[in-house]
Amino acid sequence: MGDALVWFFTNIGMGFYNLVYAVTHPGLWLDWSNGESLMRFVYYGASVEFFFVCFDIFLILTVVAVIFPRVMWACVLGLETFANGLGRVIAWVGLLMVLQQVMVVFLQSVFRFGSITIAPFGFGFTQSVGWFSEELKLYNAMIVALCVTYTFVQGGHVRVDLIYAAVSHRTKRVIDMFGALFFMVPVAVLTWLYAWHFLWRSLITPKTSASDTLELTMRKASIVRWTVETIGFSPNGFNAYFLFKILMVSFCALVILQAIAVFYRSFLEFREGEESAGKYLDRDTLGEGEEAYEGTH
Repeated sequence: MGDALVWFFTNIGMGFYNLVYAVTHPGLWLDWSNGESLMRFVYYGASVEFFFVCFDIFLILTVVAVIFPRVMWACVLGLETFANGLGRVIAWVGLLMVLQQVMVVFLQSVFRFGSITIAPFGFGFTQSVGWFSEELKLYNAMIVALCVTYTFVQGGHVRVDLIYAAVSHRTKRVIDMFGALFFMVPVAVLTWLYAWHFLWRSLITPKTSASDTLELTMRKASIVRWTVETIGFSPNGFNAYFLFKILMVSFCALVILQAIAVFYRSFLEFREGEESAGKYLDRDTLGEGEEAYEGTH
């Protein structure tokens, strides 16, 4: 137990050092024309060091926000506005998905076209009809991965309520804070660790692994090269599946940010009392007279 505490507080202290060092030496991890810089970015992107850098930023922000509640409300408002803005934009992909599906059905089944050329600005882009059909999976993945926090803010996720509705306002806020820190964050971080290397294994060779040490990763830097995966699941099918892996990483980052927003909002509503419940909360509405329908979500 003592060793674990020493390890924990040592890494917290090193997190501040690593943060300052990374900010003052951006070329060591952002100059991707250099193999060592690229591999250093890949290694630290899913490392203990990076986790504690993020943890230290969260600690500093939380301490400041506790002292100045307006700062915490600003963080909540900013994170929820970002989630709502991103979700409302990406939601239009659903319409694009429907229109493209209609186009594919008509061109493939009615007109018997084998390929489609799109050239809105004079630059032609030609792919088989099957490619555009499989691309619909990407649109669906975008809606799932990038609208997850928007759906959370809007209260659209399914919840299993055993005791939540019956407890007091402050007990609810404690449950929300606990859930954000001990359910949302750990699951998102664990998923990030796998998704991060899963992404980079489709972009570069030699392959990277979560079990690689820094020394082994830097030895690979001398032979690293870009090999973006362009293999489809079917002949002439959609061949940019690395985009799905980028969406997985984006999904994890969004969930972590939303967990912070939930924790901060719950803390503020706990401290300020029941009158602050839903303060600054921006939820979409279907208009007057649609309250009963909205309540069924």
